[in-house]
Amino acid sequence: MTAPAPTRRSGRWIEHWDPEDEAFWKEHGERTARRNLWFSVLCEHIGFSVWTLWSVLVLFMGPEYGLGPADKFLLTSVVTLVGAVVRVPYTFAVAVFGGRNWSIVSAALLLVPTVAAFVVMEPGTSFSTFLLVGLLAGIGGGNFASSMTNINAFFPLRKKGWALGINAGGGNIGVPVIQLICLAIIGAGGGPRVLLGIYIPLIVVAAVLAARFMDNLATVRNDTGAAKDAARDAHTWIMAFLYIGTFGSFIGYSFAFGQVLTSQFGRTPLQAAYVTFIGPLLGSLVRPVGGWLADRYGGARITLWNYVGMAAAAAVLIVAGRQKSPALFVPVFVVLFVLSGLGNGSTYKMIPGIFQAKALARGLTGEDAVGHGRRLSGAAMGLIGAVGALGGVGINLAFRQSFLAYGTGTGAFVAFLAFYGACCAVTWAVYLRRPAGRTGAAPTTDTEPRLGYAEV
Repeated sequence: MTAPAPTRRSGRWIEHWDPEDEAFWKEHGERTARRNLWFSVLCEHIGFSVWTLWSVLVLFMGPEYGLGPADKFLLTSVVTLVGAVVRVPYTFAVAVFGGRNWSIVSAALLLVPTVAAFVVMEPGTSFSTFLLVGLLAGIGGGNFASSMTNINAFFPLRKKGWALGINAGGGNIGVPVIQLICLAIIGAGGGPRVLLGIYIPLIVVAAVLAARFMDNLATVRNDTGAAKDAARDAHTWIMAFLYIGTFGSFIGYSFAFGQVLTSQFGRTPLQAAYVTFIGPLLGSLVRPVGGWLADRYGGARITLWNYVGMAAAAAVLIVAGRQKSPALFVPVFVVLFVLSGLGNGSTYKMIPGIFQAKALARGLTGEDAVGHGRRLSGAAMGLIGAVGALGGVGINLAFRQSFLAYGTGTGAFVAFLAFYGACCAVTWAVYLRRPAGRTGAAPTTDTEPRLGYAEV
């Protein structure tokens, strides 16, 4: 029997949505889901660019602005903090307003921090004013949470790793893109208002395209109970801890890379801009690869080995810092970016798999299991994304303290090395370890975590 086509009410609402039904997916679902995915990527991409705006604006802020390295790290920490906090309400806004409707609103809201920065960006502006405008820019970080929650509902479980990786990776690319535009502007002798003037019309375009081509899913209802259930589940907080190490590293290093090069290695803003975009670009591009590898080999396995690599890279960066060797420091920092991107994809793939496995462990089957897993994973993603983004705050504060205490960022990398080691231990202990007496047990799914081995 042919699956029913999605029906709509006013405002582009889809009433029936069942991506796990093969016939529905092939006939109607895949085409609609992919269309929403591509325009979700665009809105999230612009959101990331606005969120990381100040990582490049500080490169324009020479001595005439009266800000030292500690001031700039504090400024970028504040921006990162707001972006992390707003991810929680943005997650649930999708269920309240609809994915398409909130994509329009969240894209249009980006005009506020961009126009505000355009107004104040000049020497003589007080540091407190810059902090206030930086707070506004943090709302760009919320777009990720609402976008991921929305796209998670469109795709079947077997496609989530790829879809979430594409969505997040396309959004993450907003970081290197704005850095590349900054490089071009600095190289041409332009000022920061040129950069801001480019993004203002792009924000308008993103909002208009979301209105024209995206859809709302009526099946995604406002469910405060899901948020409470997700918050009570220990796996939400375990995954949040792991996501601090992957996404927290990505966004934190994206804000800090240029400042480390100028403050520790004496590079000019133009010299720093020539290389700062490379790490975020590669880290963004490989995020879907991390999701694909997790689909194929299991998110926990990929995440574990990824953290081993990140710890090794941090150790090499400590050596490079002590030897004052930018020739070693820069390529290894780029490798660390790449690993953070892979880990972003593998950890986010784990989330729906975990809650699906828990639903099966409770005895649920079929659509009941799928619905339960989707309900909790969508709510958990917002919490995990928010906590993970706080890692970016920690990284910038760690660099700030390291520069204040030692004049370099080496002390911060020692802390990062220890944290990556802790992430390795948690991933192995919770999702991969086979406790004594359970050796005959089988994983709850063929790809995702061994909940039968580690009850939490």
